[in-house]
Amino acid sequence: TEDVVPHLWMQSPLPYEVLEVPIDRIISREVHEAEKLNLWSKVWQFACHETHIPEVGDQYVYDICDRSYLIVRTAPDTIKAYVNACLHRGRTLRDTPGHASDIRCPYHSFTWSLDGSIKSIPCAEEFLGRTRAEWSLPEIQVDSWQGFIFINPDPDAEPLQAFLGDLDAHFARWDLRDRVLTAHAAIYAKCNWKIAQEAFMEGFHVSTTHPQSIFGLAGERTQYDVFGNFSRAMSTMGVPSGVAKRPVTEQEALDSILERTADSPIEVVVPPGSTARQVLASNLRERLRGLIGEKAETFVENELADIFYYTVFPNFHPWGAFNELIFRFRPNGDDHETSIMELFYMTPAKPDDPRDPAPVAIVGFDEAVADVPGIGALGRVFDQDIYNLPNIQRGLRNTLKKSITLSAYQETKIRHFYMLHEQWTASK
Repeated sequence: TEDVVPHLWMQSPLPYEVLEVPIDRIISREVHEAEKLNLWSKVWQFACHETHIPEVGDQYVYDICDRSYLIVRTAPDTIKAYVNACLHRGRTLRDTPGHASDIRCPYHSFTWSLDGSIKSIPCAEEFLGRTRAEWSLPEIQVDSWQGFIFINPDPDAEPLQAFLGDLDAHFARWDLRDRVLTAHAAIYAKCNWKIAQEAFMEGFHVSTTHPQSIFGLAGERTQYDVFGNFSRAMSTMGVPSGVAKRPVTEQEALDSILERTADSPIEVVVPPGSTARQVLASNLRERLRGLIGEKAETFVENELADIFYYTVFPNFHPWGAFNELIFRFRPNGDDHETSIMELFYMTPAKPDDPRDPAPVAIVGFDEAVADVPGIGALGRVFDQDIYNLPNIQRGLRNTLKKSITLSAYQETKIRHFYMLHEQWTASK
């Protein structure tokens, strides 16, 4: 129909066949070490947001496995990234984000200018024979996409824009730079980071893991596409799942989407002759009108009602349209059996709205995401997903089967990920 997002084209999916992924590739220590050597040290990865370092002197610490990097705004329009280690005795230069006019090691006060050049050496007469250039902080590649700062430790890596391919075209109408980080949660999970990520890459699980949604979301009818280093899923809201065994009214579909129960205090009514999708789109358009003005009128129904979720290899998950969500998945330090799943809520904002990012809320093992301020009703959904994760990790350690079996279509994004993962982590 004409009511289709005009800039989203369909890409041919992967070959229509199942894929066996060896379990060792998911949970083994050997593969974790290969990821450290050939993936995390060579791939573009989301480190922080521009609003985390808005002023000259702002500094942010990004950790991945046993590596640490320091992202610094060195000038109004310049951001640099350094290896987070003192060139004297190796102490990390910073342990937490902050602001300073220079970069100073807390151990012996060796100090660098923001541009990485050496500024002060205690007892400098004891370090003769080493040039000032040799004391410069080692830099790594840094670039940004729609306000998200990416780093790459590999000096020979292709430019970020080449790595991202056509991703800009997909987000042309949903510019993420016009957003504010209103909530941020770091959720600790008892599973490998890849297991945590898989739970948010397909709609196949929705009717089982989120049974409250079956009247309003047909997860099994999701469309999947792949584009180079990223993939996409598009799920239609307001359409009941095939597991619903009876006809579903438009009101039931809307209540399912909004997770409204009989004792809920707020009711949104579907008027006669209207649909759940139309009500969803109308309500979001009204909200956006108050934030972005008349631009809200340019968006069509499925931009406002449906779910568009992308995965940029290896671990960055920006949601399209106005779902507001960004995910990131990482190993928990150098532990290959636990991970950190991060939620970033990027809310459309007026031009003069404050851009201060929300502080990160730590959700420890076995704690509830639903208790985090600002997460809202989706907290319950995330908790349902996370409940599965340690049991998947345990099952993969326990099973006599040597691989997992990925479906020919509904797990397209996961298949695409593991194909790229194998390419990156193979011995080079």
